[in-house]
Amino acid sequence: MTPSTQAADTDVAIVGAGPVGTLLAILLGQRGKRVTLIERWSTHYDLPRAVTFDHEIARILATLGIDAETDPSINHHDELYYWRNAKGENLQIVDWQSQSASGWRVRYWFNQPLLEKRLLKLAGGMPEITMMRGWNAVALDQDAEGVTLALQQNPEEVGPDGARRTIRAKFAAGTDGANSFVRHALGIENEDKGYFFDWLILDMLPKFDYRASRPDEPAQWQLCDPRRPTTIVPGGPAPQPGQPDRRRWEFMVLPGESVAEMQTPERAWELLQPWGLTPENAALERAAVYRFQARWAKQWHKGRCLIGGDAAHLMPPFAGEGMCAGIRDAVAMAWRLNLILEGKAGLGLLDSYTSERKDHACHYIDFSQELGSIICIADEAEAAARDARMIAELQARGQRPVPTDICHLGPGAWCAASAHAGELSVQGVVEHKGRCDRFDQAVGRGWVVIGYEADPLAALTPGQRARLELLEGFGVQLCAPGGGCEVIDTEGTYRHWLTEIDAKYVLIRPDFYVAATANSAEAFQQRVDAVMRALDLADSPALAAE
Repeated sequence: MTPSTQAADTDVAIVGAGPVGTLLAILLGQRGKRVTLIERWSTHYDLPRAVTFDHEIARILATLGIDAETDPSINHHDELYYWRNAKGENLQIVDWQSQSASGWRVRYWFNQPLLEKRLLKLAGGMPEITMMRGWNAVALDQDAEGVTLALQQNPEEVGPDGARRTIRAKFAAGTDGANSFVRHALGIENEDKGYFFDWLILDMLPKFDYRASRPDEPAQWQLCDPRRPTTIVPGGPAPQPGQPDRRRWEFMVLPGESVAEMQTPERAWELLQPWGLTPENAALERAAVYRFQARWAKQWHKGRCLIGGDAAHLMPPFAGEGMCAGIRDAVAMAWRLNLILEGKAGLGLLDSYTSERKDHACHYIDFSQELGSIICIADEAEAAARDARMIAELQARGQRPVPTDICHLGPGAWCAASAHAGELSVQGVVEHKGRCDRFDQAVGRGWVVIGYEADPLAALTPGQRARLELLEGFGVQLCAPGGGCEVIDTEGTYRHWLTEIDAKYVLIRPDFYVAATANSAEAFQQRVDAVMRALDLADSPALAAE
């Protein structure tokens, strides 16, 4: 396609202003990039959707000043996650109780509208971000220099004669949901696992302390009853302080049942009656049937266009990782686009966005589908066989909870020869310049080279130090209390981690994933070189030092 001579109106046009698109806009705007955030609806959708996120998302939000431990849109329940049969017997116990290795609790519960408003307020306060609400993207054309988007005021809101306009961007990102316009415009096909289950989602506002009324019931659990598989979980904080927290029920729609009838208030209250909820003691905030699916896009970027969130993947909710995957997409897109827009890396850097994120999301799709295959059993005999097998397995390991899942990135900008590379980095509490806090908050984030009781910059070659400087990275020497370092490993978290993986040096990326580790300067240099090659960094005299 012939490059356009039209000057860019914006650096990045983002279609879809949900949590994924808004976070991407903020992360780009923080680096001074001009962003146009396009949303088809003129008003914010004020009802719940996602209700849970994991420790990695808490770590990301903390970089925006949103503390999952204290934010009014977020709370937590330090309890295990149970799977029980119709008799109340435990089939599986998952550890959602422990502190994660990345420094935050394993699991948090939140109210999506409240959290989205926090993100939108941040975006609205940034002059780099232009919000266009009530506009649909209706055509997309890209060339070697940028992307042209044709927009129309949403005809569902203003009728067919709404205004039209065109914007020119250097890059475009589609975070516009499962029926993504951007994905369709790019001609990107989905891989579909053929997994379809309809579930009724009921978001409830109890007027009483539900947990206190049912002390023997877990805070978060799955009822694996073939007569009606059911999920019972927190729904995030109450609308106002002092009120009971929200709760969510999810009921599988059984064969032969009408989706329309299932969504009526009468049916909702009928299903909730065994749980003690009535129109007198609770309010029905939302009733909607969702089709749980398992699919992903075959490509996540094409030329100067990228997709993320539900536009790129859909998964059943049983692992609580759907929105988490989208938030990871936003962070992965942001640090790459920032480097490219700053002239520090070439377009080749986007290749690793697809390879890393697609494999990572597919892992959680498979994992979620496996969990769904356990709960979505409506046959009595099949359920009885499942119960016997799972109870025996649980007894064999002494009723011990299974740890939460650890997931690797797909191949990309990290060195596979390094222990722990491609995984989320460990984070401990450190002391730095009189402040004692988690590493990210006390020291900072970005491209970070850590040396334990060793100068990490001295372990790099001159050329590698020049590349680190290009990336605005920095070195941190850590040591135990009394060791004389500027950054103190106050609780021994890093000493324990690095001893376990036999490493003295670590390179951590802006998304908190480990890029390389090694126990010697020589091995570290080789592995850092492999990472730097994958970044498609720009040439400069400084980088020709070697």
